Amino acid sequence: MSETSAVPAPSSSATSSASRTTLSGRRGRTGAAALSRAERRAIGLQVAAALIWVPQAALLAYAVAGIADGAGMSAALLPALGLVLLGALRAGLEAAGGRLAFRFARAELSRLRALAALALMRRSPVDAGRATSGLAASVLAEQAEAVVPYLARFRPARFKATCVPLVLLAFVLPVSWAAAFVLAFAAPFIPLFMALIGWRAKEASEAQLVEVGGMNAFLLDRLRGLATIRGLGAVDATARRLRVDAESLRRRTMVVLRIAFMSSAVLELFSAVAVAMVAAYIGLHLLGSLEFGSWGHRFGLGEGLFVLLLAPAFFDPLRELAAAWHDRAAGQAALAALEQLAEPGRPVVGGDVPVAPVPAGGGAPALALESVCFRHAGTDAAVFHGFDLTVAPGEHVALFAPSGAGKSTLLALLAGLAAPEAGRILIDGEPLTALSADRLRARMAYIGQQPHIFAGTLGSNVALGRPGVDAPAIRAAIRAARLERVAAARGPAPIGEGGRGLSGGEGLRLALARLAATPSAGLILADEPTAHLDSDTAGEITEALLQLARGRTLIVATHDPVLAARMDRIIRLAPNGEIAS
Repeated sequence: MSETSAVPAPSSSATSSASRTTLSGRRGRTGAAALSRAERRAIGLQVAAALIWVPQAALLAYAVAGIADGAGMSAALLPALGLVLLGALRAGLEAAGGRLAFRFARAELSRLRALAALALMRRSPVDAGRATSGLAASVLAEQAEAVVPYLARFRPARFKATCVPLVLLAFVLPVSWAAAFVLAFAAPFIPLFMALIGWRAKEASEAQLVEVGGMNAFLLDRLRGLATIRGLGAVDATARRLRVDAESLRRRTMVVLRIAFMSSAVLELFSAVAVAMVAAYIGLHLLGSLEFGSWGHRFGLGEGLFVLLLAPAFFDPLRELAAAWHDRAAGQAALAALEQLAEPGRPVVGGDVPVAPVPAGGGAPALALESVCFRHAGTDAAVFHGFDLTVAPGEHVALFAPSGAGKSTLLALLAGLAAPEAGRILIDGEPLTALSADRLRARMAYIGQQPHIFAGTLGSNVALGRPGVDAPAIRAAIRAARLERVAAARGPAPIGEGGRGLSGGEGLRLALARLAATPSAGLILADEPTAHLDSDTAGEITEALLQLARGRTLIVATHDPVLAARMDRIIRLAPNGEIAS
């Protein structure tokens, strides 16, 4: 199918199978195992780095105790050397673990983005539940980035907060059960309150992401219709709406930040109180005011300082978890948004069978629709019910009806962009099925109301990277579409994304040039090619289209009576999808 519009047409088995993989983790065992091993290595290195503080604290505590007992500074040289070596090892492990975690997070984000993008590509353009382009762009390009800190920071921090405090508690307990009790008593309150705050943080993050997606969709829609907005004098109203949306986004962002600061304050309160209680107990015990809590014997300065050094480290993993708690809320909201984009929905027909190049001169196919039934997802009213239509080879047919009567839907069914609920679609007598759709679609060309134009030169937009469309073929296509004047004026200058720099008529001519560069397309499907054009431009587009459609089957959906009158036959569709008498 010639890509004369922005409608995707997947055509490889790898693409189809990958797109049906969901974000819940259904992927190849080798890839999943490799990613899991990478994440385990990253977390293991970071946990080992955190636990190195135990021998460091022991060396420091007993070196200070030795100096206090009169051993002199020479006795502290070996512990100091050990501290430096362990510190270097700790820094190396922490850096290596952070790099591995970041690489794993980027690889996982790339996988999730690919699955969501492939699922979007597989969904039919007539699927009412398909995400808008602004929302999809916001999720894939902006919101999805929140997955990286979630995977690279929060998940390692959560594992460290689970195991590191338990290991430190195991070293404190043999010295003083009282100090261990204080730490163990304070620790559960931190995740409890963080969980309570986290529920609210997740709701706030999800609301913020929805607001961001809605604002991006609003901006994209208004940018596309900027000329219309100016023509209607609605610039000030659009600016006021944008200000309201921006203010709403600011308020929701501040709510998220307020909750994030609250979780940090809760952690600092409980950790400061617990460390202060441990310090007070150790001081009073060393002074002889408190005799309990040390398994029946008094511990010395070395043991007390060792416990005191481990007490703040006991809360460090929890403090790191609190710092990454906002990453959790934003990351889970981003994952939910990607999961929603990756929902299968109504797929295009086919996309599973590799297509061999179609030679030129394949002939004009005949079309037949037999008892076709179709309704949009989530609706009860049928667009078509028992619809029958026959088109002879090379015949030019106009589907003439007002907007909403099902003209574009019928073209989508013929192109295999959606499958009928019942009935058959035959092209040259061959049913349009999942096995034949890609091969049959390769003989089609589709021209939409607003063909998508990519950022690049005029020639590259005609070729679309297709093999065999060389410079002579591009020049011939430009002549056939009557774009020589535009090509001479622009030269090698690039066209902006979405056709910036081209008028509506020039954009339609570019779509016709793509058609002219596709001699293998024996079936042309055109959806309102003269809509929103002045009468002179519409007449020129009509003449060029009919010239290129000679010897081919042409189906035009239109409510333009002038264009419909140029066709061999006019089929009038009633609002219920039936052929009007």
